[in-house]
Amino acid sequence: MIITRIIFCAVPVLRLDQLPHRQASTISAIDWERLDVREARRLQELGFVEGVAIEALHRGPFKDPIACRVGTMTIALRRALAAAISVEPIAA
Repeated sequence: MIITRIIFCAVPVLRLDQLPHRQASTISAIDWERLDVREARRLQELGFVEGVAIEALHRGPFKDPIACRVGTMTIALRRALAAAISVEPIAA
């Protein structure tokens, strides 16, 4: 009899609006259907694609906007846009 062991290391997937400050992460998915065409095109032009490094830097007084670093750029996003972006934190 052969016994195999499968170990799953679950990496939590969060939305960008839930990401703690200064937590290094990568974009795992973007819900393009949740965004209108202009917003989706703008995010793509700014470099929001799967696999890119992203970090939440600051939130406004009412949690809007969210300043985040994408690659080497700092960009402010409305919370509704940030909620369409799923991220995976990078383990330290």
